[in-house]
Amino acid sequence: MIKKVIFIFASLLLISCGKDPIPKPYGELRLEYPTPKYQKFESNCAYSFEYSDFATMTDAKRPCWYYLNYPKMKAKIFVTYYPIQNDFADHIKEAEKMVYEHTIKASAIDTKSFEYPEKKVYGNFYELKGQSASNLQFYITDSTKHFVTAYLYFNTRPKPDSLAPAVDYIKNDMKHLLDTFEWKK
Repeated sequence: MIKKVIFIFASLLLISCGKDPIPKPYGELRLEYPTPKYQKFESNCAYSFEYSDFATMTDAKRPCWYYLNYPKMKAKIFVTYYPIQNDFADHIKEAEKMVYEHTIKASAIDTKSFEYPEKKVYGNFYELKGQSASNLQFYITDSTKHFVTAYLYFNTRPKPDSLAPAVDYIKNDMKHLLDTFEWKK
């Protein structure tokens, strides 16, 4: 009888030993956001565009500078405006400098040029991959009178995996902003 109990116990030990235990990976909360509804941004400035109702618009430090706030995402798009006064090349250099300062942390920078000649809207859209402080940036110009830049920042440490849903959502909003961007006559 004792031999049978020892045999069953030994068999159970051998059968129960399989894979080594693996610690559970640290999980992040899955974030889902509502389908955006867009509203027109009108001001006394030289431009207008549509932005998501998930965001709020607030004034920044100077006239025609704005913060497009996404409070539930702890994100902010900083929009700046500069009139061109024989310094177009300087504005381009400054906008590109703001992008390429992030090469230390960014693993890649995707650049897409866009143009809407019928609206005189031209520019570049930059998507910075990796742990950069600003994931999305763009500049818009008519190349003669106006220059607008925008930079996305999160009020958190840059963690690409956990920020990916928010970045994708805001990326779509920024693309819609570009598609609807117009200069005032």
